[in-house]
Amino acid sequence: MFDRRLFPKYRDMKSSELNSNTTVLAESGSAPNRRGEKFMVNEVHEGSLRCRFCNADLAHIVLDLGMSPLCQTHIEHDQLNMMEPFYPLRAYLCVRCFLLQLGEYIPPERIFSEYAYFSSYSDTWLRHAQAYTEMMVERFELHPGSKVVEIASNDGYLLQYFLKQNIPVLGIEPAANVAKVAISRGIPTIVEFFKEKTARAIAAERGKADLLLGNNVLAHVPDLNDFVAGMKILLKPNGIITMEFPHLRKLIDENQFDTIYHEHFSYFSFATAERVFTAHGITLFDVEEIPTHGGSLRIYGRHAEDASKPVSQRVIALKKEEEMWGVHRLETYASFAERVKAAKRCLLRFFIEARGNGKKIVGYGAPGKGNTLLNYCGIRTDFLIYTVDRNPYKQGKYTPGTHIPIFQPEKIRDTKPDYLFILPWNLKDEIMEQNSYIRDWGGKFVVPIPELKVYA
Repeated sequence: MFDRRLFPKYRDMKSSELNSNTTVLAESGSAPNRRGEKFMVNEVHEGSLRCRFCNADLAHIVLDLGMSPLCQTHIEHDQLNMMEPFYPLRAYLCVRCFLLQLGEYIPPERIFSEYAYFSSYSDTWLRHAQAYTEMMVERFELHPGSKVVEIASNDGYLLQYFLKQNIPVLGIEPAANVAKVAISRGIPTIVEFFKEKTARAIAAERGKADLLLGNNVLAHVPDLNDFVAGMKILLKPNGIITMEFPHLRKLIDENQFDTIYHEHFSYFSFATAERVFTAHGITLFDVEEIPTHGGSLRIYGRHAEDASKPVSQRVIALKKEEEMWGVHRLETYASFAERVKAAKRCLLRFFIEARGNGKKIVGYGAPGKGNTLLNYCGIRTDFLIYTVDRNPYKQGKYTPGTHIPIFQPEKIRDTKPDYLFILPWNLKDEIMEQNSYIRDWGGKFVVPIPELKVYA
């Protein structure tokens, strides 16, 4: 049980404001676990930082990755000598609702109005989207009279598959440059940030959704309550919501620290996601654990008033698993920072030794996660000569902060590096298959996460 007497800050907090399963193990300094081991938990006193869901004071830094630039602001050649803004990259844990989150230093309009990420450049992701479409159509009996709405629909990578089955679709995408591609594919797309106000306007003008989905968007939302409230408004009475997002348990267990960057405001366990949606009248009735992005959850939601979809055993089982894992214990989070530091030292040892032996190392990909890793570890062109990316939008530019040049993938054949360092490690199988030719000259692949591994 949580004993307020031990921690004066929480002494006056109402019982209803605390999760009944919460055990707070430390106020600051060292936190003993049940075996008597100690972990360091940092307390901060930045009164302006409050939880974006429950509004509690954010007092605990789980991970501090230093100062970092925005991960998708790739640098043009004529910008190399200009000042580049860096912002604190710290992950805070709310001890009331256990949402892991970043502070909001940059308005989303600065990040997402023009964006460098196009989903269609990943074959793996396209196959995932097609399989999802087929499963949804079959499971929920969608037909040409149904309506599918996707929030953060990107370049139409997913809605195109519903459209091929003559199911009406609507995309909502804030990045005008990305939405333009979807529109060119015949996918109707509204160029706007999704909010409660947006949801009301769409519901009034275009009708509500039978299936309302969002893949890897929940983490990108600074005003979480406004966003989920909008989903409630836009969903038909018997409609279904699906959302996919990286699972916090996987992030911590597999040391996926590079998935933490400014564009990702929040990191969810199932327990915390359920609290958020329940607060807005949405019941999560099913959940799947899926392999995308290093391990994600796909949640299924419905109106709380809709009794036609009972809560599945998978929901009950996952909640128990997370509780046993320690989702509501500080000690679960407290050792994460030390493992991240160890990973950094391991990566740098590899680069120092390989470059000291005259080996050429180049990168594959320029993803958001890669830029967190490069900046945190201080990897620049003295270690990584260049990187490549299939996305023409990034080619000819430089990585933010580290200023590593980004070329077309064909550059690899021309330069024959000894090592290809895979920055989007979640796509390693696809990338290793596409670039298997590097083995012709003895080239090897390097994957940094969950631990550094070299593939011959």
